[in-house]
Amino acid sequence: MAGNRVESALLPGSLYEPVFDESWSRADLYSLATWINGMAFRNFQFTPTGKQIIKIAEIKNGISGQTKFTDATYDPCYLVTAGDMLFSWSGQPETSLDVSWWRGSDGWLNQHIFKVLPDKKRCLPEFFYYLLKYLKPHFIAIARNKQTTGLGHVTKADLERITVRIPSIPLQREIAGILGALDDKIELNRRMNETLEAMARAIFKSWFVDFDPVRAKSEGRDTGLPSDIATLFPDSFVDSELRKIPKGWKVESLGDILELAYGKGLKEDDRSIGSVPVYGSNGQIGWHSESLVNGPGIVVGRKGNPGFVTWVHTDFFPIDTTFYVVPKSNCPSLYYLYHALGLQDLPSLSADSAVPGLNRNAAYMSNQVVPPKDILKAFDSLVAPLRDKKHDGQKESATLSTIRDSLLPKLMSGEIHTWAT
Repeated sequence: MAGNRVESALLPGSLYEPVFDESWSRADLYSLATWINGMAFRNFQFTPTGKQIIKIAEIKNGISGQTKFTDATYDPCYLVTAGDMLFSWSGQPETSLDVSWWRGSDGWLNQHIFKVLPDKKRCLPEFFYYLLKYLKPHFIAIARNKQTTGLGHVTKADLERITVRIPSIPLQREIAGILGALDDKIELNRRMNETLEAMARAIFKSWFVDFDPVRAKSEGRDTGLPSDIATLFPDSFVDSELRKIPKGWKVESLGDILELAYGKGLKEDDRSIGSVPVYGSNGQIGWHSESLVNGPGIVVGRKGNPGFVTWVHTDFFPIDTTFYVVPKSNCPSLYYLYHALGLQDLPSLSADSAVPGLNRNAAYMSNQVVPPKDILKAFDSLVAPLRDKKHDGQKESATLSTIRDSLLPKLMSGEIHTWAT
């Protein structure tokens, strides 16, 4: 395929012999580490609780409503703990193939992912991580050459064929330190953004799930809210078809408060140009030159990862495996709808098939407690600054990632030398 040949020609060196500093020692990539492939789990092994099954979706987005769990015990080699290096070797090449550090709780490794254990006598784990990052364009090209039905893969045989060069341990440590300083700041931003997300989620739960301000007022206690916001909440409850809800609030179907509009098809070749983020059912998958929806907005997975909810701060392009949310006049708050959808167990259509989908009509029938608009407006006033700050952190991390990614090939090729050279 001509497109693949052009991409490969643009890579440094040949497909299996990338460019490195010629003074470094040669080695085949596979010999530098132990590569443990994950297990192929079956539906009967899943349980309501237990350790999570770590798939590519969990690496990219953390635990979601689509995460599977098991309370069974397996060979310890498949156990993933915080700090383990994971290499996704199969999937959509541009969005799935990558190396990452696992940051979450313990879980069992799913197939299509290697747990990578570098030989520390030859290669520091921190350097090996950046070595795999440097090789990512080669992995993508290799996978695309074998791509079928949107999927491609990098096999053990491919890893054995790739020839790399590695420097001395002191130089490995120096290179990893330079790049790691940037990643440390990116990680700090990620943690801060998790905290901001948790704060917004806690406010939503307190107001709209536990009804804490209403309970406090009904019991004669201080709500802990500013007086102008506290006065908006009633001091009593009424019965509803769901449960007791605050007086003056309503139970509405999702179909009465929002529309799940279809995304639009976009060819893969058009997902790598421009500055508008493109979203699929697992989150962002590329960039395009034009937007389909003005931001901020909400993307909901339709196929592949049905029901997965993503907040988008800017204008965006949702592809045809997704829905995007259009609020209706009786519930205009996108911030409220984002958190409400995140707590909904949205119904899937053909959930046991290879490509499960979200049943939109069934989702519209789900019920949601909806407060008056003045309370929604007060919620927006508290949550919007948290979202803005989170977006600022994401923009800073994107800039730092660009700097890191520009330094990486220069350090690996010897174009930039460090003191340890």
